[in-house]
Amino acid sequence: MLFSVLLVLGICLMPGESKLAGQTFDSPLLQHCFDDGKKIVDDAYTYSRQESLRRVRRDVVSPHDALRLLKQPRAYTRTAVRSADYMAQTLRLLQERTHHIHKRSLNATDMLSKEDLMKLSEITGCAAQTRDPQCNTIKNLNKFRTITSVCNNLKATRKGASNTPFARWLPAEYDDGISEPKGNSSRRINNFLLPLVRQVSNNILSTTDAEVVSDREITHMVTIFGQWNDHDLTFTPFSPSIKSFSNGMNCEESCDCTEPCIPIKIPPGDPRIPTGPDSCIPSFRSAGVCGTGFSAYNFGGRANARQQINALTAFLDMSQVYGSEEKLALNLRNLTDDGGLLRVNTEFRDNGRELLPFHLLQVNLCATRRAITNDSNAREIPCFIAGDVRVDENVALTTIHTMFLREHNRLARELRKLNPHWDSETLYQEARKIMGAYAQVFALRDYLPHILGGNTARTLIGRYTGYDHSVDPSIANVFATAAFRFAHLAIQPIYSRLDGNYKESPQFPNIPVWQAFFTPWRIPFEGGIDPLLRGLIGRPAKLNVQNHMMVDALRERLFQFVQHIALDLGSLNMQRGRDHALPGYNAWRKFCGLSQPRNQAELAQVLKNDKLARSLLQHYGTADNIDVWLGGVSEPFVLGGRVGPLFACLIARQFKNIRQGDRLWYENRNVFSPRQRAVLSTVSLARIICDNTGITSVPADVFAVLSSRNRLVRCSTVRRLDLSAWRRRPCRSAGCYGFKRRRQLRTNEVEQSTLRKGRSV
Repeated sequence: MLFSVLLVLGICLMPGESKLAGQTFDSPLLQHCFDDGKKIVDDAYTYSRQESLRRVRRDVVSPHDALRLLKQPRAYTRTAVRSADYMAQTLRLLQERTHHIHKRSLNATDMLSKEDLMKLSEITGCAAQTRDPQCNTIKNLNKFRTITSVCNNLKATRKGASNTPFARWLPAEYDDGISEPKGNSSRRINNFLLPLVRQVSNNILSTTDAEVVSDREITHMVTIFGQWNDHDLTFTPFSPSIKSFSNGMNCEESCDCTEPCIPIKIPPGDPRIPTGPDSCIPSFRSAGVCGTGFSAYNFGGRANARQQINALTAFLDMSQVYGSEEKLALNLRNLTDDGGLLRVNTEFRDNGRELLPFHLLQVNLCATRRAITNDSNAREIPCFIAGDVRVDENVALTTIHTMFLREHNRLARELRKLNPHWDSETLYQEARKIMGAYAQVFALRDYLPHILGGNTARTLIGRYTGYDHSVDPSIANVFATAAFRFAHLAIQPIYSRLDGNYKESPQFPNIPVWQAFFTPWRIPFEGGIDPLLRGLIGRPAKLNVQNHMMVDALRERLFQFVQHIALDLGSLNMQRGRDHALPGYNAWRKFCGLSQPRNQAELAQVLKNDKLARSLLQHYGTADNIDVWLGGVSEPFVLGGRVGPLFACLIARQFKNIRQGDRLWYENRNVFSPRQRAVLSTVSLARIICDNTGITSVPADVFAVLSSRNRLVRCSTVRRLDLSAWRRRPCRSAGCYGFKRRRQLRTNEVEQSTLRKGRSV
């Protein structure tokens, strides 16, 4: 083998003893490259963590700090990402050092024995990311979902589970075919260079607050509920490192593109951001998956293109309430009570009602009250914690999180009254199971018809035909990165707060969107969630019109705190699509069986707008190159919907896959009893609001604007959920479902509580 030559030449002859898995390699070259690669990654992670702690201890956090901290992988996701980085850096060093000797490109892994390849997979941790779980050890597998959703599909046990790759419906289009972001180099694509995303955002997306057109049909709740749904399905973490693995450069101090830095370059003469020879908005690549890109076992071929990791389950299962990892799920539970409850805030209440618990880590990311109110004596509070890390991203989203936390606890308490013999675990799981059904009913029955239009939803999704194990429910990269980001153009520049008469509250006025980021303190100190909920259901969404697309609160003031330059959400969306190497607009139009415009006249016909078509082609040169997110949001709506034909196709396909590929979908036989299914078909979001707030009147359809056809109705007239279908006779046998001795339960919960106190989330 080649290694004997390298040994003679003295290359990489300092094998180190690995601390991982207690293993060493047969090859000194591979051992040394692994040790060096591991050190590069560990040093970069340590530096980045220390830098993050230093930054969040400041009085003011910059916008890109906020975004990066928000998108950090945590717990098992971080382990999975670190494993991919160990693999990638080991193989990068191996490639570089073999090339140094031979002066030609070699497939580094072709030189490794099968045993060394397997050992490398084990010692980096990559093997653990693909190893199938032992489903036969999981209790009640046919009754309840696992938190991670492993073993939902009993034949392909990791399908739809958390910390698995996004699905690719079309092959990735990286600049080098493997990993380099699309458009990152000077390579022409379809004979044209891709335009700067910030230039496109400035010229096509810009909308001032005065130009906003309000929707006449759907409420602002539709917009926020879309974000809520998204946070049940997708979370794409950034790389944990803020400095380059190859040269150690800090991504926030340079505008060079080097892994994991992917800065957004600022065009000359930008109207809001100072420009210069080295001007950019710092940005970071999405974390890769083990065995893809340059962590693959083979350095060539499209099959090994870099893939991104989805930290969440692919199912509508309320994971934004419960978490997608076991440790987090346990931490969110009240283990000092045997009622199956979720943990709540012990310091504050909202007019006597529960609030989310505080995060255990006391960081300044959410401590902006003094800065915004100009009150140096204002009390600061930590961030809230929930099943999804983005709970504090905006105060409207925090409101929805709070409402569903309360609903879980309400269900658990009601179920306990019906079934006093049920133990804490049964109460928790049964309430969680009902909540998961809520997510499915509200999304498919109520939300999607407003987005896709009733006829399109019926045509593209259709009726439920039963579970199909061959359907992959995994979230598609194009759905997470482009299609389901359409609602960014439906966000109003303010969050309304309304009183009991649905009038603007004189005590707590409306909140500009840019002052609603990371401000959980507004809930305990500014009237609770009721005024915000009334604002969501009593005021319209922004209408996405082609000449006024994205409000400046998102394009110029995203995550802005005090005087810092903010981020541009439109630019971030397009940059993320290029980082993930999504094919262009026409490729996706073809995928959906739609026409592919080849010139301005054809594009104008598709968009029904000659001016917009001309502007797009002036920037991109060809419709083939238009960033799919921008192309999708530029299309006129389908009949009765709020997206165009392309995104209607992609969104419908994704939700249909989620439904058909979910063994525990609420309509599937034996998941719920026939009577329970009938009850669940009657649930309404209006009733959830009535049961968990002090609001006494709601629109019959909270997604539709108030009108003569959708009037306010008293909560007393809104149908309640009849939980009597969940009543069960007591179990007298130690082997039957729901039985557990109270003394043993208390012992177990005390032990779990002790463990939880030592955990960090």
